[in-house]
Amino acid sequence: MSKGAKKEAANKAANTGAAAPSRLGVWFAHHLHSVVFSLGRALRKPWATALTVAVMALALALPLGLSIALDNLKVFSGSVQQSRDINLFLKPEIDGTTAQEVAASLRARADVAGVVLRTPDEGLAELRESAGLGEAIDALGGNPLPTLLIVTPAGGEDVALARSLEALPQADLVQHDALWRQRLDAWLGFGARLVQVLSLLLGLGAVLVVGNTVRLDIQARREEIGVLQLLGASDGFIRRPFIYLGAWYGLGAGALALALVGACGLALRPPLAALSGSYGSPFALHGLDALHSGLVLLGTVILGWLGAWLVTGHFLRQTRPTDT
Repeated sequence: MSKGAKKEAANKAANTGAAAPSRLGVWFAHHLHSVVFSLGRALRKPWATALTVAVMALALALPLGLSIALDNLKVFSGSVQQSRDINLFLKPEIDGTTAQEVAASLRARADVAGVVLRTPDEGLAELRESAGLGEAIDALGGNPLPTLLIVTPAGGEDVALARSLEALPQADLVQHDALWRQRLDAWLGFGARLVQVLSLLLGLGAVLVVGNTVRLDIQARREEIGVLQLLGASDGFIRRPFIYLGAWYGLGAGALALALVGACGLALRPPLAALSGSYGSPFALHGLDALHSGLVLLGTVILGWLGAWLVTGHFLRQTRPTDT
């Protein structure tokens, strides 16, 4: 072979090598092809896909709706949970000067963060404005209200502080809602644990639904998979389209679950607004923001991916060719 022919052959080989795609490019191209191919297979079976997505969405909407309701309940009861004030009603014979002295002595205590003194006249004026009892109050002829000290605990031992206030000689009545708040905290804790348990169980159900749907798709392509295995295709190469199919199911189910929860929220908002308005409360039902909605979609995609990955892995282990 002449030098010119050798040089031309070398250049052709170099050009061929430069044109050959890299392994990373091939890997990326197959992932992209698997994404589009799996979406096409899901859309070619609209009724089966819709049924799978609907079952998953209903299973996911229940814990999601309970979680949103629990978050709204926490916001609604936040003022109650954060309010740790203790109402100390002084005896009727305590005058203003003595009440000021009691308030000053309480402010000097280490377990007290603050004390607000409310005189009988101030209490009567507030009662007249808030309760609309002006005529009834005028009919009394006098002021029956005692001096009130609103004591804010400094630490977490508000129960101990309430008991020590009861022992004061000037104290007539100590009002403290610690037991009610403890019960509310217990109910909220139970609700949070219930949401966690339901999320785990129904999430597992969603994984099984995806797994069963993908299993049927695998059975329909059993011969094709067998040929790929005989040709030496790796398990990852075979598994990839099915995993993306499961991810598409999860994404569709997550979007539908968010839509269902949002529709329920819109339906409940007007009567809830009327109910809270009757109590003079500005409470309004709040849904998920964009960040939490994105996290929900990511979680459902992971559930679909996991269900497809488990089923295809089991199938490939059962059908992997063995050397004879």
